[in-house]
Amino acid sequence: MSDARTPAQIEADIISRREQLAVVLDEIGVRVHPKTIMGDAKAKAAEAVDRTAGRAFVAVNRTVSDVKAQFVSEDGTPRLERVIPAALLAVGAVGLLAVSKRRRKN
Repeated sequence: MSDARTPAQIEADIISRREQLAVVLDEIGVRVHPKTIMGDAKAKAAEAVDRTAGRAFVAVNRTVSDVKAQFVSEDGTPRLERVIPAALLAVGAVGLLAVSKRRRKN
């Protein structure tokens, strides 16, 4: 048995390979098109921002929960032994800012 192919088979193989090559070239053209490259870059940047924002949100949420736990007991009642000194410090700081602002104006 011979592996000799007929001219029609060879021609059919050539046509098939040309079609495959055309598809591959079209795919390459799409991949290297500036709009595709920009779209990919935008998607990667958005993903990085989302990931960073997600991490920041988790860190802030954890910090807020930790601070809240300092001023509120587990049953939800305020811890007055911590709230009152913190409130007095805040009022004092605002008072000092107001006094220093008034002195600068004069």
